[in-house]
Amino acid sequence: MKYIKDHMSYLLLALLMGCTQPGSQSTPASEYSENNYLHDPIVSESTNKSSQDATSKAEPNGILTLGDVLALTLVHNPELNIFSLETRAAQARELQAGLWPNPEIGVEVENVGGTGELSGFDGAETTLQLSQLIELGDKSQKRKNVASFEKELANLDYQNKRLDVFSDAAKAFISVLKAQEKLQLSSELLKLSDESFQIVEKKVTAGKDSPVEKNRAAVALANTKMSYHEDRQNLDYARKQLASFWGQNEPLFERAAGDMENIGPLLTLENLTGRLKLNPEYTRWESEIKKNRAILDLEKSRAIGDITIGAGLRRFNESDDNAFVFGVSIPLPLSDRNQGAKQEAVYNLAKSREEKKAAWLKLQNEFNQTYREYANSFHQATSLKNEVLPAAIDMFNAATKGYEQGKIDYLNVLDAQRTLFSTKGEYVNALAECHIRKTELERLIGQTLETTELIEKRGTGHE
Repeated sequence: MKYIKDHMSYLLLALLMGCTQPGSQSTPASEYSENNYLHDPIVSESTNKSSQDATSKAEPNGILTLGDVLALTLVHNPELNIFSLETRAAQARELQAGLWPNPEIGVEVENVGGTGELSGFDGAETTLQLSQLIELGDKSQKRKNVASFEKELANLDYQNKRLDVFSDAAKAFISVLKAQEKLQLSSELLKLSDESFQIVEKKVTAGKDSPVEKNRAAVALANTKMSYHEDRQNLDYARKQLASFWGQNEPLFERAAGDMENIGPLLTLENLTGRLKLNPEYTRWESEIKKNRAILDLEKSRAIGDITIGAGLRRFNESDDNAFVFGVSIPLPLSDRNQGAKQEAVYNLAKSREEKKAAWLKLQNEFNQTYREYANSFHQATSLKNEVLPAAIDMFNAATKGYEQGKIDYLNVLDAQRTLFSTKGEYVNALAECHIRKTELERLIGQTLETTELIEKRGTGHE
């Protein structure tokens, strides 16, 4: 048996050397053990990101800016971490797709346990054989091509998801700014209503005004208090919703900082449409078409049968002799020529081309509607600031002065006060709406509007 073992060792070594992929490097089995996996830098970067960056990316307990929001969201948002890990998984699938099939070793014992001269192991023939599947049609490279496009798609999906999450986080930040402004208005109105009630009360006590006016002032003050508490609750909810983007149940920041009135100049539709095709939601379809084309090439190659070659050593116990054995296995493509899978790949390729067209139309429609809403809110905010709000302020000042002089009743003051603060509220709503639609446009074109404007200026030589 030692003779057999020696020959088998040399044979196994020779076949293994012949089956090694050119240029491949062996990896120790321990490298992919569970313990090493847990300490892998790629995995630890994703799974332990929160703990590693807790000090550098911690939520501020004072002023929170939009930059802080995006940084916290990038590091701690669970949805982004999921897509990031999917990108890593796609890289691993690409690695696996390029590997060759493993060789197989087999042991076969014949003529055992028979009768007469074949009883026991006297007439046994023992064969030790090593086999290797040889893939034809360059299947390994074509599998790797498919996996490469899947990795590219995973990366594009991550980019698109990052745009979506950043856009939602930015809109939540704008909602906090809006809620802060609304609460500030309610606070001002509450203070003004309280002062007005005291003035009316003094005039009623002095007999200069009807007790009905005092009741009106009391009702207005009560309604203002209710609105104030409602606006405070809205702010609390908006703060919690914003903090949820980085996995925080209770916000730590004191207030959000941002210039709501800075809406910038209105950009034209033509300056933005050209950037629309850079959106990952659209560009992924070109990669999807390439992937389906690679799948079709792979399915065509699978119609070519693979061969299996083997070599080994046979031991004849009866004569105490040894001999080499060789074998080749070739499939006969009589029925299965992979015709169904090839036809499916053709249809999927055609389907992806149509999906690209549909995605472009959908993106255009969404962009046009968003731009219309952005332009409307921009014009509304501008009109409220330049025309309506100054007139409402003048009307309120005139009404207040007229009531103090006894020329008009308190009902006119309440009406002017209601108009003023309603106009201020509409102005805040219009500003917030403009910023939100602007954020949605930025998501659709994949960059900030300021960056787009700079690109346009450079392209026309204005800078």
